[in-house]
Amino acid sequence: MKSDNIELMAPAGSFESLISAIKAGADSVYFGVSNLNMRASGANNFTLNDIKKVVNICKKNNIKCYLTLNTIIYDNDFKLMKKICDSAKRTGVDAIIANDSSVLQYARSIGLNLHISTQANISNIEAVKFYSKYADVIVLARELTLDQIRKICFEIKNQKIKGPSGSIVKIEIFAHGALCVSIAGKCYMSLATFNASANRGVCVQNCRRAYRLIDDETGDELKVENKYIMSPKDLCTIRFLDKILNSGISVLKIEGRARKEDYVYTVVKVYREAIDSYFNNSYTLNRIKKWEQELSKVYNRGFWHGGYYLGKKLGEWAGSFGSQAVNERFFIGNVTNYFSKKKIGLFFITANFLKIGDKIQITGPTTGIVEAKVDNMFVNDKPATIANKGDMITIPIQEKIRKKDKLYLIRERVKSGPKGI
Repeated sequence: MKSDNIELMAPAGSFESLISAIKAGADSVYFGVSNLNMRASGANNFTLNDIKKVVNICKKNNIKCYLTLNTIIYDNDFKLMKKICDSAKRTGVDAIIANDSSVLQYARSIGLNLHISTQANISNIEAVKFYSKYADVIVLARELTLDQIRKICFEIKNQKIKGPSGSIVKIEIFAHGALCVSIAGKCYMSLATFNASANRGVCVQNCRRAYRLIDDETGDELKVENKYIMSPKDLCTIRFLDKILNSGISVLKIEGRARKEDYVYTVVKVYREAIDSYFNNSYTLNRIKKWEQELSKVYNRGFWHGGYYLGKKLGEWAGSFGSQAVNERFFIGNVTNYFSKKKIGLFFITANFLKIGDKIQITGPTTGIVEAKVDNMFVNDKPATIANKGDMITIPIQEKIRKKDKLYLIRERVKSGPKGI
């Protein structure tokens, strides 16, 4: 098996993330439009008018693009659902990722390619057979073990189960990112408490909060080591990626359309390197340790190394609220110009400060993400070692950046005391 037999799929919740995924080496991206996707409130979803631009960017960079239309659908959603499907078909979206039977039926009726979402909770070969009538790619339930996945992949080839295109059905699984305490994300906690349905993409994630266990009859509080008893750590498969790649799957998916472009860039870059290293026989323990260090620098709730895939015991809970990334980034200014011939960026500092030796990121909808280290700089046209709020500065930047791009400072997270600089 060659590395080009494995498709690395990246999340795109914005144009910044889309370009960052491309730069990091993704083979495909998935994105949402409007409010009929599972990140309707958690990501900066694209509009109907953006679809053509997203498709053009992907085709220009020779990667595939998939549109998520994976919520449950109500009667009053039909008009918008059909409009999204029609636009996807017209603009050349490679496939839509769906779950609701109304979407499957309509998409097939107009000849639009389909992937079956993990929300369908497909856990056995008979379910694969059923959905193969509609889709060439099936995302399995997230709760399966690698043994179960391996058997399903084997039976697909053994029984020659084909999709609408006439090709053998491909299996897709998640490789990295957030996990839900509920089965395949089919949760009603947010709906019951805030009338905001997770199955409609508007989960408020109240499971991520700290809770106390109190005996109603006595009022006694039960002692628990971790108050975040419903907030799982993030899935991380980098330690056993070789086993995953040897299981028969075809698509590895990175979760994270609600996360920022620095997360997308770092995680995709790490898994791109890991996949390629497996196929060129350089997948080693030392490299795994290095990749895990890189993954820890961006947003994460701690890592569950194995997850359901290795049959690990449950109870791998986050232990704290929000990110446990070892790095933090702070917005400090904007790009005001870029001098391409000299490869110099001109910036205006609007918050905090910057000094020689600092690591920075520059992000923008066309730029994606650019990382650099400040080896030297000019402040108000004079050489300097530090720049403060209100200063105009120039820094050598090898890669092209653009006016109005955002400038961020990257520093190690302060483990105690107030956040910030």
